[in-house]
Amino acid sequence: MHPREQTIFALSSGRPPSAIAMVRVSGPQAKATLTSLAGKLPRPRMAARVLLRDANQWPIDDAVVLWFPGPASATGEDVAEFHVHGSRAVLAALFAALSAFENVRAAEPGEFTRRAFENGKLDLTEAEALDDLIHADTDRQRRQALRQMKGLLGDRVRDWRAQIIEASALIEAGIDFSDEGDVPGELIKPALERIKALHGEIAEVLAAQGQSERLREGLVVAIAGPPNVGKSTLMNQLARREVAIVSPHAGTTRDVIEIQLDLDGYPVTVIDTAGIRETDDPVEQEGVRRARARAGEADLVLWMIDAQHEGARQEAGASAWMVRNKIDLDAGAPGSQQLAAAAGIGGRPVEFGISASRGDGVQELITALVAFAHEFFGAGEEGLIGRARQRKLLQEAATMLDRSTVVMGRGEELAAEELRGAAVALGRLLGRVDVEDVLDVIFRDFCIGK
Repeated sequence: MHPREQTIFALSSGRPPSAIAMVRVSGPQAKATLTSLAGKLPRPRMAARVLLRDANQWPIDDAVVLWFPGPASATGEDVAEFHVHGSRAVLAALFAALSAFENVRAAEPGEFTRRAFENGKLDLTEAEALDDLIHADTDRQRRQALRQMKGLLGDRVRDWRAQIIEASALIEAGIDFSDEGDVPGELIKPALERIKALHGEIAEVLAAQGQSERLREGLVVAIAGPPNVGKSTLMNQLARREVAIVSPHAGTTRDVIEIQLDLDGYPVTVIDTAGIRETDDPVEQEGVRRARARAGEADLVLWMIDAQHEGARQEAGASAWMVRNKIDLDAGAPGSQQLAAAAGIGGRPVEFGISASRGDGVQELITALVAFAHEFFGAGEEGLIGRARQRKLLQEAATMLDRSTVVMGRGEELAAEELRGAAVALGRLLGRVDVEDVLDVIFRDFCIGK
C-alpha cells in the first residue's frame, strides 16, 4: 500500500505530561477512527465533548474531538483531532487504540506537512518557513518565518515564473510565425524587455547577501584568548547563570561550550573556548585545536586578555574585539567606556575594559554586541531568501534568463530553451517540478506531529 493511502497519527502538542495534549489523525481512516472511539461523528469543525472508548469499550479519557473532512483541512485529507488530558498513560491508551485500526500507523517526522504540500495546501517555501517558525528562538526569527509562511517568497516566485512562461510563449510564437515578415520582431521585442526586467528583479533579491539566511542561522560569537583570563566568567555573565566551570587554575576549559542568547530579538550563539597556549597535555591540545577552529569560523571573536597577558598574540580575524578583563585589579587600565569611546563602537578594532567577576563594563559590551548584531543582520527580516536551496535555484534562474538574451541572436529556439530552464528552476523552488530528491532532506528535520 502506498504511504499516502495509509492513515497517520501523532501527538501534535508538547511532550507529556501536560494539562492537555492534542493528537491528530490524517488519512482515509480518520473518519472511522473518530466515529469508533468517540461513538459518533461530530459536525465538521465543531468541538464536541465525548468519552473515548477503545475497541473493547473500555474508557480511555473524557476528551474534546474535532472533525475536518478533506479537502478543507490542514493536510487536504480527512483529519480528526483528539484533545485529551496530557498524561503518558492516557496517550499510551489512545495510541494503542489508534494502532489497532487497519492501515493506521504512527506518523514520521514532517509527514503531516509533507501531505499538505503534496495536496497543494502549501508550496515548498511555505513548508520550509513552517519548519523555521517551529524552531524560531527569537522574535525576529518568528516574524521572518511568519512572513515567509504568508507567501513572501512563494508569491513573488509564482509571479516571476508566470512572466517567464509568457515571455517564452511570445518567443515560441515568433518561431511559429517566422514566415510572416515583421511578426517575429513584434513578438520578441516585448519578450526581451520582460526578460531583462525579470532578471533585474531577481538579481536585486540575490544581492541582499543572504541577510535572511543569517537571521535564520544566527550570529556566532566566540570568546577566545590565553588561559585563565576570565573567558568562562564572562560566559557566565552573558548567560546570567553558571554554564562554565570557573577555576583559578589555567586550562580548566577543555572543550567548546555553547549558549544561545536572544539579544534584542537577534539569535546569538556564544562559544567559550579553551585557553590558547602551547601545551604537552594531549587533551588540552585537542581543546586548543578546537578553540582555534571555532574562533576561525565565528562571525565575531572577543579576544580576552588581562594585565598578565598584554603581549599575547591575537589569533583572530578582522572581526575581533579586544576585551581587557580584570580592570578592577589593574588601577591603571582604562575602563570600558573609555576604550569604547576611543575606538568608536562602529569602528574596528573595538576595545573594552571589563571586570567579568564583578560585572563592570559587561553591560557596555552587551550593548555593543546588540549594535554589531543589528549591523550584521541588516534588513534580514525584509529579505526574501531564507535558505541556501532557495538561493541556488534563484541563481540558476537568473543565469538562464541572462543567457537567453545572449543567445537570442543565434536563434530564438536557444533562447526559448533557456527560458524553459529558468521556469523549471523556479518550479523546483516552489516544489512543483522534479523535487522528489530534496523532499526527504527537507521534511526529515520536522518534529513528529507536524
